[in-house]
Amino acid sequence: MSDDQDDTEGGIATADTADSDTGFAPDPERVESLREVADDVRGDTSESKQLANILYRTSDLYDEDEETSPEEIVRNVKFILEVTERGGLDR
Repeated sequence: MSDDQDDTEGGIATADTADSDTGFAPDPERVESLREVADDVRGDTSESKQLANILYRTSDLYDEDEETSPEEIVRNVKFILEVTERGGLDR
């Protein structure tokens, strides 16, 4: 990365700007934005609910009150998709 580039790539914090514990610097505006989009896409279908849940989990990366990692989010998303594929938690 050149000296004149900022420390983000595609709007995602890189190691240079990231909080040492989570890898992502706290960003309340990003949290709010992601959660607003999640609220907008949430609907009656399971797909829209899944997408909203993924956006909420992603917003946790930038929430200083949350402790999560990209790896935990990926595991959570995989679990959500597996449960949906099996037909729900009741099975």
